[in-house]
Amino acid sequence: MDQLLRVMNFNVSSDGIGAGEHQSLERPFGLDSPERLFAWAGATASWPMRTDPGGSRGLDDYFTRDFARDIGAEIMGRNKFAPHRGPWQDHGWRGWWGDEPPFRTPVYVMTHHTRPSFTLADTTFHFVDADPATVLDRAREAAQGKDVRLGGGVTTIRQFLEADLVDTLHVAVSPVELGSGLRLWESPDELLDRFHLEVVPSPSGVMHHLFWRR
Repeated sequence: MDQLLRVMNFNVSSDGIGAGEHQSLERPFGLDSPERLFAWAGATASWPMRTDPGGSRGLDDYFTRDFARDIGAEIMGRNKFAPHRGPWQDHGWRGWWGDEPPFRTPVYVMTHHTRPSFTLADTTFHFVDADPATVLDRAREAAQGKDVRLGGGVTTIRQFLEADLVDTLHVAVSPVELGSGLRLWESPDELLDRFHLEVVPSPSGVMHHLFWRR
């Protein structure tokens, strides 16, 4: 069985935007009210950061629950790890997620400014300056036969799509229009030369776009 590279639960607006252009410590997504994009996941019973009982079941919950299934490593861009640009001023920043990041696997952070690896709980972050194919090879080796999740952001996913390395994508399209920002696509039809597509509507208003290789 091949180790797949999977984009999972990636959120965009109805006009294809997944993040704003001006990320900061106060605005990790570079957007005002970014929960407009991913509120569907936070409402589910399986949302990993849920602190109170309850939450919805059904289709949205299935995707939230499936996030970690058979995943052995993650790849992300530097902007998903930190708001900082350029050389690291210090190594005190250890990600947005506190002492127990939700990944629970090796994570490969793509950056032109490397720094030593470190471990928080059961997640180890590695910082790599390499092309997508090389990073994927390292992540697959670390995943020990399991699949690799491509976590984003938008620019990183586009790099891997352009290198034709992505096997499956699940993109959750929320019913909001943002107008400007970092765009995953003008239309999902752009990917149909390489992928099959099935679109599944959810009662939450989100349209789940499921792509798999032709």
